[in-house]
Amino acid sequence: MLILSILITVLLVSLITDVKKRKILNIVTIPSTLIGITYYSITLGLSGFLFSGQGFLVGLSLLLIPYLLGGMGAGDIKLMAAIGALMGTTFVFYSFLYTALIGGVIAILLLFKQKGFSNSVRSLFFHIFFYKSSIGSLLHLGKVERPRISFPYGVAIVLGTFCTLIWGGF
Repeated sequence: MLILSILITVLLVSLITDVKKRKILNIVTIPSTLIGITYYSITLGLSGFLFSGQGFLVGLSLLLIPYLLGGMGAGDIKLMAAIGALMGTTFVFYSFLYTALIGGVIAILLLFKQKGFSNSVRSLFFHIFFYKSSIGSLLHLGKVERPRISFPYGVAIVLGTFCTLIWGGF
């Protein structure tokens, strides 16, 4: 129950700070990671340390590539690693799957909002059918700058983790 209370607190604080300041704070993620590793090490010994440590590493590695590609901030990775340290590998993996689905839905909704539904569909079909072909490359006159759509991904992480708490795995 203690770990669950800490997890919910971390998620709510991270949600608020990510929405307001677009930051997930180290003062939240690092202590929660240490609490998870310490708690499981004390209560379960070496197997608890491995449980929490593996969860930490899985959580860290799941978002590492998007971070290295510039798709998200370091706070998102540290939050997912903290979730892994608190709840273990299976839980953090399912949280990641829910997070990816929720993040995708949010991105699509923001894309439709920015471009409008008809422009988004038209752009998608143009890209699929013409841009990848030789006709599309002839029509392409220069590099087109597209506005970046961004949102605080911590929102998707928090929602995905709550989905895992409520429904469990798939």
